[in-house]
Order: sequence, then structure tokens, then C-alpha cells
Amino acid sequence: MNDILGTTRTLVRDEPVMAAAVTIAAVGLATIAGFLFFEYGMGLRPCPLCLEQRYAFYASVPLAAMLCLGAGNGASGKIITIGFAAIALMMLWNAGLGAYHAGVEWKFWPGPQECSGPVDSLGSAGSMLSQLQRVTVVRCDEAAWRLFGISLPGWNVLVSLGLSAVAAYGARAAYARRSDAERMPIG
Repeated sequence: MNDILGTTRTLVRDEPVMAAAVTIAAVGLATIAGFLFFEYGMGLRPCPLCLEQRYAFYASVPLAAMLCLGAGNGASGKIITIGFAAIALMMLWNAGLGAYHAGVEWKFWPGPQECSGPVDSLGSAGSMLSQLQRVTVVRCDEAAWRLFGISLPGWNVLVSLGLSAVAAYGARAAYARRSDAERMPIG
């Protein structure tokens, strides 16, 4: 009977941790679906900065799913805390990268040479027309789409900051659970 009550108490205590993990995984999957929709459904090809901003979501979604499984199966609070902290840091980094990209689009600062600099290295003038037909440069300094004046990198900033906050909440909840477990008497 005590074992059943102890398990129930653990599951109730893990609800905030699981809710944070599920939220990160669901919002992350929706974001991945969104950028794939814009790429394949609407034909908006991503620039190199856009592709780089996807990495945080590709890493955070499976990590959040593992944290959800771990929280439901009694994983160490220390491991859960570290996992959420990693997601929070990845998403903060991603928000910074998105802000940089949005600033490049607004011409606040120059972007990377490979996607916002001049197109050169086309070879001789005789082969320039054939080279131009094969060159497809997706510009980092031109917004492909905006909603309410905010481009896709700007929306990425908002989503990444939100997920970072949820991950920080999950880390705090997991740390509190770990501290509670350390204070509980054994036996």
C-alpha cells in the first residue's frame, strides 16, 4: 500500500516536469511542421541561416520526449534538470540566431557572405549564362514572408524564447523534485 501511495505521490510531483516536456515536444514538432510546410508547401526555400535555426528544434524535440519518458518512469531529478537546462540553452542560442537573422533582413547589420553578399565566382563571360541558370542563391537579407510585419526568423525568436522559458520552468520543477526527494526520510 505504501508503495502505491509513494508512486502516486511521485507521479503527481512529476506533473509539471511532464507538462513542460510535452509542451516542448509538441510546440517543437509544430514548428518543424511549420517550416517544412513553408519550404515544401509554399515553395519558400530556406537560406543557410534558416537551416541553421532548425538544429535546435531537431535536438530539443527528441530530448523533450526522452525527458517526458524519464519523468514518467522515475529518472533521476539531476538528469531531468540537466536535460531541461540543455533545451533552455539551445533555445536561447536559437533565439539569438533568429534575432541576428531578423536584423540581417532589416539591414541592421551585414549577414554571412554566402547568402547576403554579392554573387561572384561565375567563371568566364562565355559560360556566365549557363552558370546563372544553375545558381540558386537564397538570400538571408530578404524576408521571404511576413505576418504582422514579423518575418519567419522573428517568429522563430518568439517561439524559441517561449520554449526556453518552458524548459527553464521544467528544470526548476525537476530540481525542486530532486530537492524534495533528498529531504524525504527513507523507510
